[in-house]
Amino acid sequence: MTLRNLICGALLAFIPHGAAAHDAPSGWRYDASCCAGIDCRQIPSKSVLERADGYFIIIGNEVVPYGDKRIRNSPDGFIHWCTVDGRDDSPTICLYVPPHSY
Repeated sequence: MTLRNLICGALLAFIPHGAAAHDAPSGWRYDASCCAGIDCRQIPSKSVLERADGYFIIIGNEVVPYGDKRIRNSPDGFIHWCTVDGRDDSPTICLYVPPHSY
């Protein structure tokens, strides 16, 4: 390798790349549209109730209606909640819920 290639490679390593989603605790990756690295986390199943009007997230006092585009399938059988900066007082970005077969 030439010195020029080494320098270019070193500089490229420090150029910021687009935000990537991060992994759920069980290893699957949150959708990039839901998570900028700190927005999503697994929450206890008792924190979300299924009501006639949708999923009621007790922590955030919010209902996400059934059929809402923010609802995603959770591949690990746990509930995952994505909010801005992972805050409990922020609106839902995405809600991952397990299929009813779990």
